[in-house]
Amino acid sequence: MKTANAGQLKAGARRTGRLARFLDNDNVVGYVFAAPFLLGFLIFTLYPILSSLYYSFTNYDLMSSPNWVGFDNYQKIFTDDAKIMKSFQVTFTYVFLSVPFRLTFALIVAMLLKNAIKGIGFYRSAYYLPSLIGGSVAVAIMWSQIFGDKGLVNSALGAIGIDVSTNWIGNPGTALYTLIALSVWQFGSSMLIFLAGLKNIPASYYEAASVDGANKVRQFFNITLPLLSPIILFNLIMQTISAFMTFTPAYIISRGEGGPLDNTLLYSLYLYQKAFRFFDMGYASAMAWVMLIIIALITFTLFRLSKLWVHYE
Repeated sequence: MKTANAGQLKAGARRTGRLARFLDNDNVVGYVFAAPFLLGFLIFTLYPILSSLYYSFTNYDLMSSPNWVGFDNYQKIFTDDAKIMKSFQVTFTYVFLSVPFRLTFALIVAMLLKNAIKGIGFYRSAYYLPSLIGGSVAVAIMWSQIFGDKGLVNSALGAIGIDVSTNWIGNPGTALYTLIALSVWQFGSSMLIFLAGLKNIPASYYEAASVDGANKVRQFFNITLPLLSPIILFNLIMQTISAFMTFTPAYIISRGEGGPLDNTLLYSLYLYQKAFRFFDMGYASAMAWVMLIIIALITFTLFRLSKLWVHYE
């Protein structure tokens, strides 16, 4: 009896020792602390991604079971949906106009704010503030009022003798440009990144260029832009992706319709309509994957072309 008890004690001690060694392993400790993130990623990111990929090959309305239809949704996107072609046109126009203007304004303001002058912290905060609140519903509503027929824009034009009663939001020719103006107004995040990059350029480069007779314009193109090119590439890619994902301003300003005449029907807004207004979840999932592929191709192209103009140390 004593021998049996002794054996059990030894076996228990060995198991306890193995457990202690297992828990003392640095990798185990790391996985324990990373477990909340890993579980969150698997449940709330990876699973929805794989689910949407499956649903993109089905006819699914959220009420009944998915019905496998193969590539029918993808075929419909490119051959049998005139409205999605309009959303492509609107979205690409929005992206290719808003991103360059946004980055240009961000760089100009960053260069103006890079010098240490009195009150510079206040000015930097003031210029960054629109980026904090720019994507909100309240700002989108405010923007629709500013560009309304009796809004601030028309009032300002009337004050200088230009009598305009145009509803810029309701005019098919100008509605999209009001969204572009709102995007450009939110240049604060890019400005801060440019500002950090400008501060990392050694002042000795500019001093040497001045000694050699280079003026400010030549210093900008021969020193600032080449050394800032990696930052420009980063901002360009991030802002391009962000522009493709724009949804709230178009939804609020057009009341979810994408009007007038679908001229503010961004791709993300049309995807929302298909998914949550018409409950065509399979088609909406296919639209999401098409947009993912388009963004991936544009990002890949930007990286490939960056070899021609981006300079690393």
